[in-house]
Amino acid sequence: MSRLLQWGILGTSTIARNAVIPAIQQSERGEVLAIASRSKEKAEAIAEELDIPRSYGSYEELIADPEIEAVYIPLPNHMHKEWTIRAAQAGKHVLCEKPAALNADESSEMIQICKEYGVIFAEAIMYRYHPKHRRVEEIIASGEIGTVRAIHGNFTCNTADDKENVRFKREMGGGSLFDLGVYPISAARMYLGQEPEAVTVHALFSDEHDGVDMMASGLIEFPEGVALTFDCGMWASGRAEMEILGTDGRIELPKVFGWENSDIPPQIIVHTDSVSREERVSVSNSFVLQAETFASAVLEGTPLPFEPENTVNNMRVIDACLESARTRQRIVINKV
Repeated sequence: MSRLLQWGILGTSTIARNAVIPAIQQSERGEVLAIASRSKEKAEAIAEELDIPRSYGSYEELIADPEIEAVYIPLPNHMHKEWTIRAAQAGKHVLCEKPAALNADESSEMIQICKEYGVIFAEAIMYRYHPKHRRVEEIIASGEIGTVRAIHGNFTCNTADDKENVRFKREMGGGSLFDLGVYPISAARMYLGQEPEAVTVHALFSDEHDGVDMMASGLIEFPEGVALTFDCGMWASGRAEMEILGTDGRIELPKVFGWENSDIPPQIIVHTDSVSREERVSVSNSFVLQAETFASAVLEGTPLPFEPENTVNNMRVIDACLESARTRQRIVINKV
């Protein structure tokens, strides 16, 4: 039997408890060895609930555990940089929840320090690991829908009544662009295999929610006249869809960013002048696939499909979106 990657979890957030920890436990290459919280009692309770052998009352104690090889960081966004760096300095590989940091400069610094200490860094944008996205790329490359002319994406939900949610705290990195906009933006970059040149974004900054962007709508300009139009929001009816429009057809991706662990197979719908068809790809848990891929990178040196520099490039787009929304100006993204 192949060796298991020993994980430590820095925090007890909902996504850690409900998605990432179960996914690592379901994976073939990972084991959750420990969990930490600033409350020893909370860490102990979650460890007992989820059958985790060790619990710690501080993040420092967890990263000092010599048997832990990798950490998952689901802490509030403003804490990602500090604990990624501290984990790297302790020799731990890092899977950090999205967005990786509060801006591109922070994410670049985090990644550089991970490289200096010889540890692997990956941003936890889990949906990208699902095989349906490789199939979408194949359809585009085949020329079936012709030349891609435009992409539209959306990701919205309504959690506005939860006023104490960390996503509504500006100093903690709250807002819909950080929390949800990262999805359609990263998807468009992935499908096109290109980096955008400029952005224009209009947003609702809510005084009821510490001034964070509760809704944002934008235009992201890619080379050769192609654009992503998108909207994201935490104060709107829920949906998560992508559409890729070509000269000869289009691809619809309903419920594109879901956790993919339901009984309904993920769907790709292709429309051309001659036919419309639906493709079904395996019902796979994207969180499990993410854990497996990360473990293979650590244990076997398998290259990650999304390099750390991809994180910096995505953060540069988010930075530009926020600047555009706040200044009401079109923002050119300067090339590195």
